[in-house]
Amino acid sequence: MDRYESLFFNANFKEAASEAGWVAYRGELVLKEGEIADAQGRRKPPVEVMKQAIVLTAGDELKLLAGSIDELQFFPALLDKYGADIKPGSLVVLYTVNIDNPFIANVNGASVVCIPMVQGMVWNEMCEVLGLEKGDFKGMSAADKVVKVYEELKSHVFKYPAATIEEAVGKTNANKRENHGAV
Repeated sequence: MDRYESLFFNANFKEAASEAGWVAYRGELVLKEGEIADAQGRRKPPVEVMKQAIVLTAGDELKLLAGSIDELQFFPALLDKYGADIKPGSLVVLYTVNIDNPFIANVNGASVVCIPMVQGMVWNEMCEVLGLEKGDFKGMSAADKVVKVYEELKSHVFKYPAATIEEAVGKTNANKRENHGAV
């Protein structure tokens, strides 16, 4: 998890789980850094981030990478940053704003599940898909909740058609993220 630390943005938490060696993170992940702003090497805010990111590692293995991206076209940037760690056994779930239909792609031997979502919260959507409720997490630390979701995802079967990322990029739409709140 430490090798991703420089790519954390608006972090909610990074903490160890009860199981030795397991670490969870929730927040945003940088996909494309902002340009260098001054002579000291400080950067402007990121150009693109994975919003509502959920990351789980066990030792040096990436177990879970989930979050929301605005455009499927940002997937190559995600691969540039995290692709070396996406291996068979990794679970990747991307809630994607500009796709119409869910699909499953094989990337580096791992299943990457892409699900359309223009509004909503990644955590809530995943819990709903898995049938998890608030009571299922009672008394757990934040990191252990992420481990619980990962354990449920391992046995969950997504019934979506297979496609390649390249095919899906050719079928994207112009949807934009819908935000609600104070005006």
